[in-house]
Amino acid sequence: MKKSGKLISSTVVAAIAAVSVVTSASAASATVTNPVASSIASIDLSSMDIETALMMVQQERTRLLDSQLQAQIQNVQNRNQLIAELNTKLQAAIQSGDTSQAQVLRGQIDALGNSQQMDMLRLQSMSNKRNEAFDVMTNFIKKMQDSRSSIIGNMR
Repeated sequence: MKKSGKLISSTVVAAIAAVSVVTSASAASATVTNPVASSIASIDLSSMDIETALMMVQQERTRLLDSQLQAQIQNVQNRNQLIAELNTKLQAAIQSGDTSQAQVLRGQIDALGNSQQMDMLRLQSMSNKRNEAFDVMTNFIKKMQDSRSSIIGNMR
């Protein structure tokens, strides 16, 4: 009996943590992308059992992280395209012998390269958060299944 009490209390703690994480993630994405935060608020958790509610919260968190990750990937691709265009202009400036234009273009390419490195760090961080969200969801499913197996085993 004590074991299931600990499981329930840890599940409640996990639910509170998941809701706070999703709330902060949805608030951040609401300011950045679109009104995704309303999708969290529109879920009626009162009619669900705790397992279903936690699962829905985790799925929503994963969906939000996926959309943020896609936006960051698009940002990186756009910056790569801009760097490629500047490299083409740099080659043309070098071939025409315009050293002042070549210096300006090199400076722009360096600045974009630095920004690109920061974008890649953000992309890696978002990817790690997304993977962590999937791990949390998987661990939660496994723990609930283990709890069910334990309850069924105790009934026998």
